[in-house]
Amino acid sequence: MLVLSGVAVIALGFLLRFNPLLVIIVAALVTGLAAGLDPLAVLGRFGHAFNQTRYVTAVYLVLPVIGLLERNGLQERARTLVAGLKGLTAGRLLASYLLFRQISAALGLIAIAGPAQTVRPLVAPMAEAAAERQGGDLDEEARPDPEKVRALAAATDNIGLFFGEDIFIAIGSILLMKGILAANGIVIEPFHLSMWAIPTAIGAFLIHGARLWLFDRRLARRRAQ
Repeated sequence: MLVLSGVAVIALGFLLRFNPLLVIIVAALVTGLAAGLDPLAVLGRFGHAFNQTRYVTAVYLVLPVIGLLERNGLQERARTLVAGLKGLTAGRLLASYLLFRQISAALGLIAIAGPAQTVRPLVAPMAEAAAERQGGDLDEEARPDPEKVRALAAATDNIGLFFGEDIFIAIGSILLMKGILAANGIVIEPFHLSMWAIPTAIGAFLIHGARLWLFDRRLARRRAQ
């Protein structure tokens, strides 16, 4: 029963609102020691787990790089680039990003983009610049809300990933659905689940694309008034 003491540590740590990472580490140490492992063995297990799942910690290397790029003017460069592209609207830009996100997720490349990697430093500033150019002669109150543009950029990324990743046959969601269906006596191959995700992804692209088109139309009507 002492091995379960790690569960008590987790419950107590979360109840007292300690740092979750620290709570998990302490719980693992307590569990290992209660199981009769010496401290070096517990440390070895930590190292083995880190080595096996080191791709999970890649984000900790990416985020500082993005922060340095932002500090040195990445967002300003992105806005300047969009300002020089005639005919590019916020809706068209986000629709293009939606298509890219769905296709890349369908190929299993779910980590090459995301809110931290692309939306905050690139996509959102570019969409804001396009929206500002669309409402260039509007007064301050009638101009598009930057928070709404950022929300649309984040939503575009989420929708593209959510409905695109299910097309990739080796994604966790496909395996989860297969397991749940199998537990209820429904036998279906992951390939079939993947194929049926394609119409859903197309529908999601059309629906969200229509939202982006309506956003452009609203900006155009404001400017025409």
